[in-house]
Amino acid sequence: MATASMAFKSREDHRKQLELEEARKAGLAPAEVDEDGKEINPHIPQYMSSAPWYLNSDKPSLKHQRKWKSDPNYTKSWYNRGEKGFKATKYRKGACANCGAMTHDVKSCMDRPRKLGAKFTGKHIAADEIIEEFELNFDGKRDRWNGFDPASYAYVVHRHEAKEEARRKYLKEQQLKKLEEKNKTVEEVEAMVAVDEEDDEDDLKVDEAKVDESKQMDFAKVEKRVRTTGGGSTGTVRNLRIREDTAKYLLNLDVNSAYYDPKTRSMREDPLPDADPNEKFYAGDNQNRLSGQALEFKQLNLHAWEAFDKGQDVHMQAAPSQAELCYKNFKVAKEQLKSRVKDTIEEKYGNAATEEEIPRELLLGQSENQVEYDRAGRIIKGQEMALPKSKYEEDVYTNNHTSVWGSWWKDFQWGYKCCKQTIRNSYCTGAAGIEAAEASADLMKANIARKEASEDKQVVAEERRLATWGTDVPDDLVLNDKKLAEALKKEDKRKREETDERKRKFNVKYDDGVTPEEMEAYRMKRVHHDDPMKDFL
Repeated sequence: MATASMAFKSREDHRKQLELEEARKAGLAPAEVDEDGKEINPHIPQYMSSAPWYLNSDKPSLKHQRKWKSDPNYTKSWYNRGEKGFKATKYRKGACANCGAMTHDVKSCMDRPRKLGAKFTGKHIAADEIIEEFELNFDGKRDRWNGFDPASYAYVVHRHEAKEEARRKYLKEQQLKKLEEKNKTVEEVEAMVAVDEEDDEDDLKVDEAKVDESKQMDFAKVEKRVRTTGGGSTGTVRNLRIREDTAKYLLNLDVNSAYYDPKTRSMREDPLPDADPNEKFYAGDNQNRLSGQALEFKQLNLHAWEAFDKGQDVHMQAAPSQAELCYKNFKVAKEQLKSRVKDTIEEKYGNAATEEEIPRELLLGQSENQVEYDRAGRIIKGQEMALPKSKYEEDVYTNNHTSVWGSWWKDFQWGYKCCKQTIRNSYCTGAAGIEAAEASADLMKANIARKEASEDKQVVAEERRLATWGTDVPDDLVLNDKKLAEALKKEDKRKREETDERKRKFNVKYDDGVTPEEMEAYRMKRVHHDDPMKDFL
């Protein structure tokens, strides 16, 4: 029902309306016509066909489903490229000083900078540009083909056709030149005229057969033709397969052979299972299904099904990228789990393959040469196995050494194993040199230990202080009486300054050079607190 009026209807009218709609759907009654005279599809649902109440539409219509609000300012016009406006004959005030146009200034001028601009010469005034403004909508601003002229592509087509025509003409000229070079002389041609007519007819048949074969060889040629104003081209292939190829349903005519489905043109099984695989060019459709990326896609589908059965929200058709990412994460986690289990087993039980090295005799002793030995181990028959050698000199012993340099290592130094010397090109000392080196090493260790023990016991030196600093006065001390009297006077003066602060100076000068006389005066004037007669002095 396409009417939008929701007027009240009786039960009988409503029943008749429903019957009319059923008849229209069944094709027994003519379809309803809108106000423009167009038929309305009776199968359109009512919620789409019924117009809103605020439109007040009394007649059936589907205008409310169309775009009935159009932007009056929207336009599909575009800039007129290359069109110029008014061209003045003399310079105008405010125009471009370079070209003389009024639509731009000197900074925006796109003409070549003149030596003397139009402002000063008044000649060659450029025409004004036509400035157009369009109010485009959202789609118009983002239309990359807006303003494109389809007729401009005809130039590209014309240039391509001219190029192809020139190429064909050049090839034809080259073929004619080759034919002229291969033509026979006039005498040979006159001799060929005398040939029988039957031979001529056979040659003609052969030429016709060659022409037919040349046409059939163009089965993969693609012919293009322009059919649209925008230059769209369509490609047509003459023949879809080579005539020498045999259809797969004709490879084996046995009734019980592989089944061929004519509807899908598929043959899954191999029609010639007993044939040589190197000579077969078709081995059934299952060969493609079980190889390449088809097998990976099959495993991806199986993983998606199993994950969905286990409760994960994975669907191969709804979210293929999510399913592929889950499958990759599953494979990474599976490899990590395998490596973790392998490491735990190796930690618990060990790895017998890496613990013991395979003997060199087993690695390099496999040979088909027969060698016979006697009881003493000498070779009777055959040749002894040669050891592998390199381009460098091996087993070269110098300076009476019985081992090569680098056969011994100690304390980050290389040396000789026979004498344990770390100096290269030195003379071998043998076992005596080893014993001497060990004895010197032991002696050095003993000296180092003795030195460390002596450093631990530090000798405490007795400090002997001079008599001038208050220690015991030595017996051989001799004092000068004059200097002692002066020192006593100086000490009295110092004591008076200490008692009377007014006489104490601001800047105090200390003299570190104390003489024995001054020390004796200080000792004589000093107050002994332990002296019981100190108060009477």
